[in-house]
Amino acid sequence: MQADRTFRLLCLFGLALTGSGLGGCGLLPHQAELTTGSIATNAKVVQAPTAADKECLARAMYFESIRSDDDGLLAVGTVVMNRLDAPAYPGRICEVVGQKRQFANGVLTKPVREQDRQRLEKVADALLAGKRHEGVGPALHFHTAGYKFPYNNMHYVAAAGGNVFYEKSDREGYLPAVQPRAVVQMASGRLMPLQVAAANSGMIGLPLTGRVQPTLTAEYTAPTAPELRIPGPARYASAPGRDKH
Repeated sequence: MQADRTFRLLCLFGLALTGSGLGGCGLLPHQAELTTGSIATNAKVVQAPTAADKECLARAMYFESIRSDDDGLLAVGTVVMNRLDAPAYPGRICEVVGQKRQFANGVLTKPVREQDRQRLEKVADALLAGKRHEGVGPALHFHTAGYKFPYNNMHYVAAAGGNVFYEKSDREGYLPAVQPRAVVQMASGRLMPLQVAAANSGMIGLPLTGRVQPTLTAEYTAPTAPELRIPGPARYASAPGRDKH
């Protein structure tokens, strides 16, 4: 019953976003993905998103893309959420965005224009509800369009909002394994998909606060509860690298 209620909440939220091109029930997670039964055994356990994390997500999108381009905002936000899923990165959105030399200088301190906040709120809400940029896929990296780098391990997958997005292959040309979506461990010990935790907490639809946590570190120790992990799909195997395009 709780899963059905949460799905309806997310679905109604999606319909409210239809006008911006981000909504519609088809763009939000399927009902099967909103239950703990879909949690992968190797899903990363992260901290539940707070109002400050939503602000950090919005700021990364705002200062790293063309601000009038919702598609570009969504693309950058997808990279942030992909990093949250990946074991090599911190387990909180603000700490992902606050890592040194990863996002724009002043990303957590510079002012955001008031007239841009409504657009940022909509895209941030869509991401917290499970929406991702289809072209970006599982990519963890991007840079400003027009720059060239002499590396042959950069496999470009999308261009949006003035940026190009890419995956890095290993020396043999294989792309990294696709990571399962991160989960949140509730006070009861139950593991829950992040989008469900965000919906249950009322974070989706909450206005941006303009405030972030003043002190951020990249250190994070995920809580572990192996006896509570529910069997789910295994992580995808690596696939041969794709040619640049």
